[in-house]
Amino acid sequence: MFRLKTEHLVTLAMPIASQTYQFKPTNGETRTGLPLSTYFSAVKLRWLLDNVEEIRQAVRDGRAMFGTIDSWLIWSLTGGKNGGVHCTDVTNASRTMLFNIHSLEWDSELCHFFDVPMGILPKVRSSSEIYGLMCLGDQSAALVGQMCFKDGQAKNTYGTGCFLLCNTGQKGSVAIAGAVVRWLRDNLGIVKSSSEVEKLAAEVGTSYGCYFVPAFSGLYAPYWEPSARGIICGLTQFTNKNHIAFAALEAVCFQTREILDAMNKDCGIPLSELQVDGGMTNNKILMQLQADILCIPVVKPSMPETTALGAAMAAGAAEGVGVWSLNPGDLTAVTWERFEPQINPEGKRNLKFEL
Repeated sequence: MFRLKTEHLVTLAMPIASQTYQFKPTNGETRTGLPLSTYFSAVKLRWLLDNVEEIRQAVRDGRAMFGTIDSWLIWSLTGGKNGGVHCTDVTNASRTMLFNIHSLEWDSELCHFFDVPMGILPKVRSSSEIYGLMCLGDQSAALVGQMCFKDGQAKNTYGTGCFLLCNTGQKGSVAIAGAVVRWLRDNLGIVKSSSEVEKLAAEVGTSYGCYFVPAFSGLYAPYWEPSARGIICGLTQFTNKNHIAFAALEAVCFQTREILDAMNKDCGIPLSELQVDGGMTNNKILMQLQADILCIPVVKPSMPETTALGAAMAAGAAEGVGVWSLNPGDLTAVTWERFEPQINPEGKRNLKFEL
């Protein structure tokens, strides 16, 4: 989010249209942990500075500040233009493509390359300390709420998108997969509500050879191919909306499998089970498919709102509060549902993934 001190707001969600940026800073991807992509903040901010005169002038006048949405919330909740705190935490800063994940500071060379004045960036602080009113990135909060404090533990949030995070110890790793249920409802109109997808899929129990690649806005992790487009293939005269619904659920699981394989390779700690949360986890077919395709158990906790729980835990553990311990030995996770793989690694779902 980009904001002016006059409370004029411009969201960083606009497409990059007329300009091409060539990435030349030394080891840029190594420094940030991110590939060059318009998905992240730096290129969007550069576009705004190049194309919106009001923002350029505000920067020149010292009236502009930049940050992700959490920094705007903190600034607003701590006073806004009347002395609000301009800060963010390391998890959100790491998604801007301007932050060095090794030094845990804004990277001067990257800021110079994108020609972003470092003075407009928020102060980077930890995720658990007092700085007015506390905010935590939602997916990072969910990782805390799922109590993934040990190296190699991971969680996946199934909502409008899928957000898979893994605790890799001292090295960060975040990946994103897209969901397709809303597209089936709003674009194809084959269901009236998201919950109907489970019913449709249950009626057939297979995609009947239909494959769905939901690359509506390109492919993100682990491919980072923005020009990719969606595909539905393997159609026959017998294919119907039920098969397409089933293929859509498989697509979510296949993308999660791709990301998890990449995570296992990066951190070197094979995942023994996947903890899940989010609205789509109510879909039992999706959860069972995920366990079958990953060939590991999928575990759903009794507390569904793990994002809110994680934010509360981080706030309660902050220095000066001390009402919540984040020591794994002091925490007890209660499992509500557990989905065990029902096929072996050589089963047909694994073969479909390899295809």
